Amino acid sequence: MSDPAPRSTLHAVLAGYGRAVEPHRPWPRYALDVAGWRQLIHALGHRRWPLLGVWADGHTVHAALEDHSAAEFAVVSLEAVDGTYPSLGAVRPAAIRLERAIRDLAGLNAAGAVDDRPWLDHGQWRAATPLAATGAKPAVARAATDYPFLPVEGEGLHQIPVGPVHAGIIEPGHFRFHANGETIVRLEARLGYVHKGTETLTCGKPPADAVRLAGRISGDSTVAHALAFSRAVEAAAGIEIPARAHWVRAVMAEWERIANHLGDIGAVCNDAAFAFIQAHCTVLRETVLQACAKAFGHRLMMDGVVPGGVAVDLAPEQAAAFAGLAADLLPPFEALCRTYDSKGSLLDRTVTTGITTRAEIERFWPPGHVGRAAGAGRDARLVPGYPPYDELNFAAPRFTAGDVDARVRVRMGEVRQSVHLIQRMLVAMPDGPTRIDVPVTAGEGMALVEAFRGEILGWVRLAADGSVARYHARDASWLQWPLLETAVYDNIVADFPLCNKSFNCSYSGHDL
Repeated sequence: MSDPAPRSTLHAVLAGYGRAVEPHRPWPRYALDVAGWRQLIHALGHRRWPLLGVWADGHTVHAALEDHSAAEFAVVSLEAVDGTYPSLGAVRPAAIRLERAIRDLAGLNAAGAVDDRPWLDHGQWRAATPLAATGAKPAVARAATDYPFLPVEGEGLHQIPVGPVHAGIIEPGHFRFHANGETIVRLEARLGYVHKGTETLTCGKPPADAVRLAGRISGDSTVAHALAFSRAVEAAAGIEIPARAHWVRAVMAEWERIANHLGDIGAVCNDAAFAFIQAHCTVLRETVLQACAKAFGHRLMMDGVVPGGVAVDLAPEQAAAFAGLAADLLPPFEALCRTYDSKGSLLDRTVTTGITTRAEIERFWPPGHVGRAAGAGRDARLVPGYPPYDELNFAAPRFTAGDVDARVRVRMGEVRQSVHLIQRMLVAMPDGPTRIDVPVTAGEGMALVEAFRGEILGWVRLAADGSVARYHARDASWLQWPLLETAVYDNIVADFPLCNKSFNCSYSGHDL
């Protein structure tokens, strides 16, 4: 069967598969039947439409898609028949773990799934399928069993289990290495150890309370996750917040980006046995966090972004302090970058290590530094864009090597860029109010927000009383973790910490 509409854009094709559902803002949602869903699967086998997310809402499965050739975004939905729906995993590998999570959380099964093992549910929950549709028969908690890691056969192979408890103050995750001597032939991760039930906990709460949970999905991205939730709620409610609120939010988001990139650059260098850069990056990061605490009352700026605007305005004296910090930050940072470039022993560890191939990039279309280090990857600040970035002219740093070094250089470029953006925003920031009330109304909304790891997807359905009927958050890590497993192939085991830190995927943001 040939592609039914080879030149049509995403919206034109989906309109032929189903009907548009209102109200869903700012992008359309199309309700498909099983035949339309199968048509979509066939089309995805021919088209370069990245998958942005897959999640369940009661009996309904949703998938978000992007047509980057036309800068179009849409959500497709299918009412699961008898608790099953055709799997997207064969044509979009990024869907595989998301579909496994849907099975664990909502009890819906992907028919024809590539992998039907449990994912988030380790058999420790008091009740299974916590997000199953209202009225569904309560599921009995699944008994804990040994996780069936994928087998590897070959002469001289051995296994190295690592985690979930690690030798540092870091999040838990299990890594199962198959190696031939020191060479990795397969890595498989098992995650879910920090599942908190966040999406279940948001249900029934007013947005002003639910945003606190969203901001704690991954603490290092608290501004970005709260922003994704808030923008989704504002879209669902059909409101536009005050202009100044957009600019204050962006200042917070860019400082969050800078602080985390500084930490990651230093940590990568430390894992390559060059602690000098980490020490100085740690000092710079601490300076940023202390300034944020003075301006917004919290080092991580937690609870600063709320639906309708921001909870804390940027006072004139703090804006002046930020301007001084931005000017003072770049000279020592550039000196560290020059040190990085001058150390052959350091570059020997990072250059050509942990490569994400173009073929794997095009299977998963990962956002953020992982994609942009390999010549791909979107920046949600630019496409689809949101205020105030739509008034700021800039380009996302991009490299092609796809190795540890390229991921470090993306971060370096983003630190420079974020400093310049903050300087421009502090000058151009408008006066006026910073918050409005969110009306009590039903609706559905989606948002794409660029965190320091990459794009976060937030989708919300508001009930008639204005409470959160369903919230789904897809951290960038969902689309990056699988690529870490491929990037370490044929590297030595000793280079795994270096590769892992260059990705720095969130465990908590993934496990929800």
